[in-house]
Amino acid sequence: MLRFLTIGFFSLLLATSSGATTICQNTGNFNSWLAAFKKEALASGISKATLSAAEPLMAFDQKTLDRDHQQGVFNQTFLQFSDRMVNKFRLSKGQSLIKQNKALFDKIEAQFGVPAPVIVAFWALESDFGADTGKLPILRSLTTLAYDCRRPDLFRAQLMAALKIVERGDLQVPEMIGSWAGELGATQFVPTHYVDFGVDFDGDGRVDLVHSTPDTLATTANFLKSLGWKAGQPWIEAVKVPDQMPWEQSDLTIQLPRSQWAKWGVTAASGKAFPADDVKASLLLPMGRLGPAFLAYDNFQAYLQWNQSFVYSTSAAYLSARIGGAPALNRGAGDVTALSAGEVKDLQSILTKRGFDVGEIDGKIGSGTRTAVKQTQLKLGLPADGYPDAELLAKLHGAGG
Repeated sequence: MLRFLTIGFFSLLLATSSGATTICQNTGNFNSWLAAFKKEALASGISKATLSAAEPLMAFDQKTLDRDHQQGVFNQTFLQFSDRMVNKFRLSKGQSLIKQNKALFDKIEAQFGVPAPVIVAFWALESDFGADTGKLPILRSLTTLAYDCRRPDLFRAQLMAALKIVERGDLQVPEMIGSWAGELGATQFVPTHYVDFGVDFDGDGRVDLVHSTPDTLATTANFLKSLGWKAGQPWIEAVKVPDQMPWEQSDLTIQLPRSQWAKWGVTAASGKAFPADDVKASLLLPMGRLGPAFLAYDNFQAYLQWNQSFVYSTSAAYLSARIGGAPALNRGAGDVTALSAGEVKDLQSILTKRGFDVGEIDGKIGSGTRTAVKQTQLKLGLPADGYPDAELLAKLHGAGG
């Protein structure tokens, strides 16, 4: 399971990244803090019975803080990551589960508009179809993280939502077992999303994302619908790109008709020509013009909102497509030599000095870095695919940084 890449906290932590890197020291007394939190919980509608049941687990845990401080988003290329994640087991198991649960998936799609392969891919990536959902009491983890000085507001809300799950009768305290950072269930929902988007799809009167497969799958679909998923629309398609084309057009912020992509020589991964229609899509090059390529449609934005990691979201969308029967991607023109994390940091420092906002200088190729790279490639007369390489770095050093 991708403990550092789950639905809730990866995206939430990115949204509060400045807090995630804050160097601070906890100076307040934990017991005093906890007493104040309990008072707030009671005032917000949490009963004394729920607090009494939860209290033994609402304790400080140094191991949780140690894990949190060690967290870092992986620095792998798309192919390094997707080669591991989009494997034969997940493909065959996912397709088998769809067949076994056809009536359930049909009912979910009819209500929420999200097809089975999309749901099953997250089921696979987040917990290997429920095999690894975490083994830790989330109340202890969330209490610790809510007290910690780095992101107290974020985790305070999660702790309060976790108590609401118990208060509503969805789960009992001993059942609140999940990952170290507080996610629950086979598709790893944070408590606030559990409360806001949970669906009682098996009709037993409670939302159970720990034991109920119908509740888990329907809740996943409901959340994706809330992220803007459009029923009956595509999300991603592996393609093949020509040796030369206007590479600066390859950007998720640029949507063009498939007829235009076809005019520039973009084809299906098999080499088959696209229909000359007006269906709009963006050209997605996760490893630049020499690597794999995709057409990304509107629904791809839901993947990016589920998890803002460019590599994860693309891999999840690709896995969904493969489970749905799409062919394997074209790996591109050859091996792409990726910059090391240190080289990316060096590049980010140079770009920052040149006036670009790349975000944190962290050695990770995020959207800010890609945008700055593309603009710099254009200025230097290089193919502007937005993917940094050794040639770009060398030119920048040759120009005095």
